[in-house]
Amino acid sequence: MPNPTAALRRGRARPQRMPTPWGMFFRGFVKHPVMVGSIIPSSDRLIDRMLKPVDWANCKLFIEYGPGVGTFCRPILERMAPDAQLIAIDTNPDFIRYLGRRIGDSRFVAINGSAADVEAIVADHGHPSADYVLSGLPFSTLPPGVGAEIAAATHRVIRPGGAFLVYQFSPKCRDFMAPHFERIDHDMEWWNVPPAQLYWGWKD
Repeated sequence: MPNPTAALRRGRARPQRMPTPWGMFFRGFVKHPVMVGSIIPSSDRLIDRMLKPVDWANCKLFIEYGPGVGTFCRPILERMAPDAQLIAIDTNPDFIRYLGRRIGDSRFVAINGSAADVEAIVADHGHPSADYVLSGLPFSTLPPGVGAEIAAATHRVIRPGGAFLVYQFSPKCRDFMAPHFERIDHDMEWWNVPPAQLYWGWKD
């Protein structure tokens, strides 16, 4: 005779556990290796060095391309002013859903879209321009024309005195930045896996 209690247990939906950041990052890399660019999130040292030149007192809008699991999002929010906003843009809807569930800060907005549309996204959120734009997108592996389009749109959306912050594992991204940013600072972060190229393109 069937056991009604056992049947009831089988019929209950098991609560879905939220994946860990590492698990989510690995899943994103497997599904979209061309867009993620690395199988390992950025190190704390890379994050600190990348964000060090930012003038947080005069930052009202910070944009991040390809936030992944939010490795940079929390450090940015910790440094931002109470009235500033962080907009994270990613083409991977899994990452956007994950960030929406993990980050409850009212200053944070996660957008499922393309970095090439950054001007429209900034305008839709009531801002005339962005102060800083951070990108970990793998420019060298993006589809033809997309990297150049993103670099041009980014330069247009950044206010004078702002900057395009880029961390990459290939120096080729400088080729996309150079036509738009006359002053580009460069450094390396060796304590990262793999070692990363760091660029700051300033809109003087």
